[in-house]
Amino acid sequence: MRVAVIRFPGTNGDLDVAHVLNRVIGLRADVVWHGEFKDEGYDAAVVPGGFSYGDWLRAGAIAARSPALRVIREMADEGKPILGICNGFQILVESGLLPGALLPNDPPRFIAKWVRVKVLNVKTPFTTAYGEGEVVSMPIAHGEGRYYIDNPAEVNTAFSYHGENPNGSINNIAGVANKDGNVVGLMPHPERASEDILVPRGHSKGGLKLWLSLKESLTRGW
Repeated sequence: MRVAVIRFPGTNGDLDVAHVLNRVIGLRADVVWHGEFKDEGYDAAVVPGGFSYGDWLRAGAIAARSPALRVIREMADEGKPILGICNGFQILVESGLLPGALLPNDPPRFIAKWVRVKVLNVKTPFTTAYGEGEVVSMPIAHGEGRYYIDNPAEVNTAFSYHGENPNGSINNIAGVANKDGNVVGLMPHPERASEDILVPRGHSKGGLKLWLSLKESLTRGW
């Protein structure tokens, strides 16, 4: 089982994601430059966080025009698991693979902190190991993470902020999935919440089950 971790200019979460996949849960992960990415036997793809192309225009807007997104779209159409984290979420939204928009935080400032996240949809390849309604801890680090969609009832919400809404997202939305559930985007960073050494007192390694969910889903054939 192979997972592609896509690197753009300005990506900074690629090695963290690859570390968790390779060293923590035992999947094979390759960091792949976006211009060289081809679906060469990959079973899943992760678009990690960072500041692709310096967040010029809008966060994720330039990266969304990369030929790599055509490959990711083909993988998504085949039903393969696709995950976008933070800037990766922005890229998937800008490319049309996920609905809605990610706007500047309200109030407009960069936020880096640990938050509580509730898992609302356990029928995706990234959430099967969670209990429905389970509340976990993950960190956020973004300036344009305020999720918006005209009709929130139409979106397949996968994660919501619990206890506080750090960025003003509509309906506290922290992450969404496509209608089929195989494409997921979230603003919190699960790769930074998957090992005890990274988790501050009072919080949990709430990201680990996301990666274990992916491994289980790929093992049994999502």
